[in-house]
Amino acid sequence: MSDTLAAAQAALAAEHAAVYAYGVVGGRVGEARRAEAAAAYAAHRARRDALERMVRDLGGRPVAAQAAYTLPFAVPDTAAAVRLAAVLEDRVAGVYSDLVRAARGPQRHDAAVALREAAVRAVRWRGTGVAFPGLAERAAAR
Repeated sequence: MSDTLAAAQAALAAEHAAVYAYGVVGGRVGEARRAEAAAAYAAHRARRDALERMVRDLGGRPVAAQAAYTLPFAVPDTAAAVRLAAVLEDRVAGVYSDLVRAARGPQRHDAAVALREAAVRAVRWRGTGVAFPGLAERAAAR
């Protein structure tokens, strides 16, 4: 498997997880931010679909979504839902940074756009940003 295909599969798996988890976010986030959660959910669905096409174009079979995902923490209220959304965007940014590194040409550009979008959503959810989205989160996880 090529590095690009492996990175695209990892990004696809992260998008599957994000789509699932945004269902939880949307159900708990509260009315004031529900439209923001719905927009993020739609964005992740669109990215997931694009990644499925990319994986096929690279000669791979897209990784399937799991029936359910374990959330990193309980989400009983609005504050936890907002925190989960920020964590999701950080995780997605991390896998897109890997795809930016592995891909070339239009695929690299698309991955960079997706990384930027995830970083912007993370800032909106968290209220603060990081200097190197997708990289700082990786370093903290080690």
